[in-house]
Amino acid sequence: MLASIVQAMLRQRLIVVVISLILIGAGLRATQQLSVDAFPDVTNIQVQVATEAIGRSPEEIERLVTVPLEIAMTGLPGLVEMRSLNKSGLSIITLVFTDNTDVYFARQLVMERMIGVANRMPPGVTPVLGPVSTGLGEVYQYTLDHPDDGQRALTNEELVERRTIQDWVVRPMLRSIPGVAEINSQGGYVKQYHVLVNPNRLRHYDLTLAQVDLAIANNNANASGNILSLHAEQYLIRGVGLIQTLDDIKNIVLKELNGVPVFVRDVAEVKFGTEVRQVPI
Repeated sequence: MLASIVQAMLRQRLIVVVISLILIGAGLRATQQLSVDAFPDVTNIQVQVATEAIGRSPEEIERLVTVPLEIAMTGLPGLVEMRSLNKSGLSIITLVFTDNTDVYFARQLVMERMIGVANRMPPGVTPVLGPVSTGLGEVYQYTLDHPDDGQRALTNEELVERRTIQDWVVRPMLRSIPGVAEINSQGGYVKQYHVLVNPNRLRHYDLTLAQVDLAIANNNANASGNILSLHAEQYLIRGVGLIQTLDDIKNIVLKELNGVPVFVRDVAEVKFGTEVRQVPI
C-alpha cells in the first residue's frame, strides 16, 4: 500500500507540490498568530474565596470563618479539591474544579453558597471572590517615584501620599485596561484617622470606649429628607453629616454634663495616622 501511494505521488508531482505549498503557507500563518509564552499555563480551574478579619488569630479565623465556608462549599458540582490557608486576619480557600467546568459557572456556584453562609460569619466579616486569574497571572510590578527622590529615604508623609495616589488614582486607571484582573498594592502607609482615647479622661467623664465609638459612628452619616415641592421646582432635602476634617471628629458631642457638652477632644487626641503594616508570609 505504501508503494502505491509513493507511485501515485510521483505521477501527480504538480498536485503534490501545490498541496505542499498550501500546507507551508498555512503553517507560516499559524506560526505568526501563535501565542508565545515563557511558560505554558497549566493552571486548573480554580475559584478563590478570600475573607479578611482584622485582628483575629489564625485559630479564630479557621474556626469562625474557614470551617463554615468549607462546609458550605462541599458537594459543589465538578469540585475535585478544596484547600485553605489561615493567617492572622486572613482566610483563603481555593476550590479546584474539573477541567471541563466553565470558570464563570463555577464562580456562580460558589457565590450562591457564599450568600447562604453569610449570616453565620462574624459581624463585619464578608467573604469575597478572588479575581479571574491563573497561577501565572502576576506579570508586572511597578513603583511610584518622583524625579527628586534620588537616594534619600522617604518620610512617612511622603509614603502616605504615594499609597493614597496608588489606591485612588493609579489603581482604578490600570484596572480599566482590558485584560487586567487585579491590582495589588504593597508598601507605603494607608492613611487613617486615629482617635487616641485617654483612659483617665474617660473615667473622669464617666464614659466608655463603646460610647465614644458609637458617637463617632452616629455622627458620620448623611440623612435624607425626601423632596420639597415648591411651585414648579423641587428641592432635595438632606442633612450632611459625613466627617471631612479632624475638627469634625473633635467637635462630636459624647454626652451632656450639667448643661455642658463633652466633646471627643475632651477625652481623646485626634490626629492622622497609618494602618499597621504586616510583613507578607
